[in-house]
Amino acid sequence: MKQAIDEAWKYQGLTYPNPAVGCCIVGAKNELLAINAHQKAGAPHAEVMALKDAYFQLTNDSKILNFTNSSDIHTFLLENHNNCFNDISLYTTLEPCSHVGKTPSCASLISALGIKKVYVGSLDFNEEASHGNDRLLASGVEVENGLMKQECDALLKPFNMWNKNNFVFFKWAQRLNGTTDSGVISSLKSRKNVHAMRDVCDLLVIGGNTVRADRPTLDARLVDGKSPDILILSREKDFDKTIPLFDVPNRKVIISDDFSTCEVYKNIMIEGSSKMFELTRDLVDYYLCYAAPTFGGKSGFENVDAKFEILNVHQEEPDIIMWMKRIDKND
Repeated sequence: MKQAIDEAWKYQGLTYPNPAVGCCIVGAKNELLAINAHQKAGAPHAEVMALKDAYFQLTNDSKILNFTNSSDIHTFLLENHNNCFNDISLYTTLEPCSHVGKTPSCASLISALGIKKVYVGSLDFNEEASHGNDRLLASGVEVENGLMKQECDALLKPFNMWNKNNFVFFKWAQRLNGTTDSGVISSLKSRKNVHAMRDVCDLLVIGGNTVRADRPTLDARLVDGKSPDILILSREKDFDKTIPLFDVPNRKVIISDDFSTCEVYKNIMIEGSSKMFELTRDLVDYYLCYAAPTFGGKSGFENVDAKFEILNVHQEEPDIIMWMKRIDKND
């Protein structure tokens, strides 16, 4: 389950409006057959991606590798599995879905393949998709719930929050010496990751001084994605409209001295450094840091007092990516 969780965190921020979910398939001799995750809304769910990989490992039938559509993978597995999944166990961070939406039901597929046991981290509160465990149990699949539940719930929290109200995360990039200024910090791979998050977020919040100094575009051009609406936090309302972010088609740019605009958006990214960090302490749910293996710059998070719990850390060469939540002094 830990490996399923770690794989899912790699796609946190990219799956909106779907949850980030990871899945592992384990063989009859306790060998690891597959690890995969849900990567983008509309793409196959984590269980389907992992079952696809596991099928290839078990059969060496490369025809399945040609399928990327979830329905096609479902159909191929149902028609060709030949009981190869008997005595197989599946670990998933979220209860398998029971409904048919943009993708077929994962619970139905798992039941039909003859999988022996399913380990589940978090239960699905979404009424439309929930009750997958009931379907598994009715088909004779053994189900164990609550495996690493706390860690799986932390992974699922953004999905739960934007379904109830909104989810706000604060993103920044820094060097090893803690600086956040003086030009590009992150690698191209990390910047593409951020652009992919911009592609699916509703609103991007940034400070007015940063806009004036950096003259950014704040789009998703590195992944050919859509550009989020922008909230510029500023008391001064006059800006040079030749700054590129004002010239991006199909986007709304709001200039305000408060965060009330956030109330009408669901998935919100804040980009900034120490000043924005302090201003958004009561607004932010999770923090996302890209740490580049370099020195340089002059300033960063000076005189900021905060402690964090690291929820996940992984490396996208060469940068280290950390998802965190802030720990208040009284916690």
